Amino acid sequence: MKPLEVTLKEQGKIKHLTNKTFCFPKSIADGFYSANYFLKTRNIVLKHLKNHKVTMQFFARTDDAMLCGIDEVLALIKTFAKNPTQLKIEALNDGDLMKANEPVLKITGRYEDFGYLESLIDGILARRSSVATNTYRIKKVLGKKYDMFSMADRQDDYLTQVGDGYASYVAGVRKVSTDAQGLWWGGHGVGTMPHALIQMCGGDIVKACKLYHATYPNEKVTALIDYHNDVITDSLKVAKVLGRHLGAVRVDTSKALIDKYFKNKNTKGFDPHGVCKELIFALRKALDNHGYRYVRIIVSSSFDLAKIKEWVKLKVPVDVFGVGSALVVNNTVGFTGDLVRLDNKPQAKVGRKDIPNKRLKIVKL
Repeated sequence: MKPLEVTLKEQGKIKHLTNKTFCFPKSIADGFYSANYFLKTRNIVLKHLKNHKVTMQFFARTDDAMLCGIDEVLALIKTFAKNPTQLKIEALNDGDLMKANEPVLKITGRYEDFGYLESLIDGILARRSSVATNTYRIKKVLGKKYDMFSMADRQDDYLTQVGDGYASYVAGVRKVSTDAQGLWWGGHGVGTMPHALIQMCGGDIVKACKLYHATYPNEKVTALIDYHNDVITDSLKVAKVLGRHLGAVRVDTSKALIDKYFKNKNTKGFDPHGVCKELIFALRKALDNHGYRYVRIIVSSSFDLAKIKEWVKLKVPVDVFGVGSALVVNNTVGFTGDLVRLDNKPQAKVGRKDIPNKRLKIVKL
């Protein structure tokens, strides 16, 4: 592995990654974010067990998972470990696929120099790899035919946006909602209108679209067309007025509602609530029949891996999936750090051992 400053740049995953990319609270150095027993252990080691060389090994228990957070962890170690250049670090890369129980990171050196960072390393790898894995699995299903838009900014504390946006980027997402989600990889938030704009126009969807176009004349309009729960009628209304200025319509119907299209129609055999596939098939047909084949369809609201798999299999005519909470489920991948060697000899609790992994590469801090 090359030095941190060029690792992902040379992989083509990060354009301007440096050790300063990741901003850490200074209080990490004081142990503010470390589990108390690690701090106590460090004090004991400093008084009674100094200068023993240990190897700490990190792994997850999840198959078909995408690793993420390694470069952030390397920056953490470089910033807060004592004598970081004296540590031997072996690691995989952000974006690598990993198997259950496969070591993805090994740190060898004096425990007192880095041991108190264990729980922070676990947490960074768990969060980033969970988001990257969630994104990777959905992107794998979507393939090249469908696109995806991350709407995960609203699904968690705002402080998670930067790291989550980076993790989704590593897994292949390029469309995000906020500038924060694109901070570490040079991206910017994109989007058109929320329901609030339509509400401010007194519920007039056409007016909202015209005002958007007047304000951003160089952008195609994506009309949010579920405000009146009459998706097909409002889509055709907007398309007739905007013509080629309309790039897409987005359907975001609540799961608690049934679109007016299904009134007096037989819905036996399927659930007509929310953004259902039957509504999207009907919408595509209506747009095409009225000469609006160029208008793309974006769907959002409660899309997860299982629903997306079903829709792709059935070839539902969607161009872009807006995905939020399914990306930031934080228990997809959990990491464990264990000491497995002491002074170059095997030493670990029962059930743990130093596991060789030829894929690990030496990291230079």
